[in-house]
Amino acid sequence: MPKTKEKTTKEKATVLLVEDDTFLSGMYATKLTLEGFHVQLASDGEEGLRQAIAVKPDIVLLDIVLPKMDGFHVLEGIKKNPDTKNIPVILLTNLGQKDDVDRGLSLGAIDYLIKAHFMPSEVVAKVKKIVNS
Repeated sequence: MPKTKEKTTKEKATVLLVEDDTFLSGMYATKLTLEGFHVQLASDGEEGLRQAIAVKPDIVLLDIVLPKMDGFHVLEGIKKNPDTKNIPVILLTNLGQKDDVDRGLSLGAIDYLIKAHFMPSEVVAKVKKIVNS
């Protein structure tokens, strides 16, 4: 008897991707869309925080070095707001200093990924795992 294929992602889960590099945001958006996610993009910190509050995505992928408001302040804003505080946030950045990692995790990020150390497919796999847990 053939096994029914189980869904591997929540029905059209929404990922908010806050990234100012248009090449990277396009690449991650394409990968996530191909895996069945709905992707919202924000290219600066202020827009990222606004969208997190307005859209209430299932997960946020957040860069730290952003125009207008850095990712640490965005993360702080998400975690201080009662409507968004439980949204999982993954920091996806090139900042790899221990102080930055510790700060991001202490502010409430569930993971801290250094862009150069992770293939986009690995990032997507982490997003899937978190959304499905």
